[in-house]
Amino acid sequence: MLSMRARLLKFLMQNRNQFRLRSKNEDIDWNSYESILRFRQEVEDGAGKFGKLPEGIEISPVNISDMLAEWIVPAGASKNKAILYFHGGGYVTGTCQSHRGIVAKFVKNSGISALLFEYHLAPEHRFPAALNDSLAAYSYLLAQGINPAQIVFVGDSAGGGLLLATLLALRDKGIVLPSGAVAYSPVTDFTCTGESYKTNAKVCLAPQGLAYACAKHYAGDMDLEFPYISPLFGQLHGLVPLLIYVGGDETLLDDSIRFAEKAQAAGVDVTLKIGKGLFHCYPAMAPLFPEASRAMEEISNFIRKKTSSNN
Repeated sequence: MLSMRARLLKFLMQNRNQFRLRSKNEDIDWNSYESILRFRQEVEDGAGKFGKLPEGIEISPVNISDMLAEWIVPAGASKNKAILYFHGGGYVTGTCQSHRGIVAKFVKNSGISALLFEYHLAPEHRFPAALNDSLAAYSYLLAQGINPAQIVFVGDSAGGGLLLATLLALRDKGIVLPSGAVAYSPVTDFTCTGESYKTNAKVCLAPQGLAYACAKHYAGDMDLEFPYISPLFGQLHGLVPLLIYVGGDETLLDDSIRFAEKAQAAGVDVTLKIGKGLFHCYPAMAPLFPEASRAMEEISNFIRKKTSSNN
């Protein structure tokens, strides 16, 4: 059973349109570029709702070629360990500004610095722009002298899917992988064929039609089953230990379940955590309700373990 705080927050989010005096079934053409631009602005405007950065966190901007990035560093952190964070946003939105507060939570709780990077967004920059930027961000960490065994990937939503695609690309290129990866509410199937797209349609908080439009914006004319776009369709052998979280009430539920099952069948060490009754990217909501706080602590423990000197 959900905690009282989780139920209250879920109610407020489900009815957020009423509080804004908007129709719940407001029809938005997500295929429209203008709608994507408005969506980006709403994401940026909402970034401040995550509050101030935790005490003791420092931000250090860096440039990786033509890509903006920043180090989010907790007090006393080792320079030899790192989280590489892949932000979400359907491949069409998301910046360091929008995700800084979220990433800072993982940094604060794990004690490990994070590199947050702004991969180029669709539809202006379609696949493989985001993948190439991710590979460049990982190469940057390696060039800083950080051992892959001391790096953990973390990503949310589309960023979680990009994280998994990056692992596949690194494996295929013969590049040493990081020590582990955490994906929460990852997009693994841009064909959107999971049964949960139907069964959870009425309870999911995501706007209707957004996932399908983002797939088209990102992939363009590419095959949506190409593994670097939809990791579910790839050969999943040889990947690092994975920790996956997903809300039981989101349309992306089957993206996580099917990927975890296929990866396990390929011999990958996978732990799948399903938050029954919970919503998209719920671990990022810590410490607002107990279920999110518990997930945050589990993720932080995983990061610490995978970057330990004995790993």
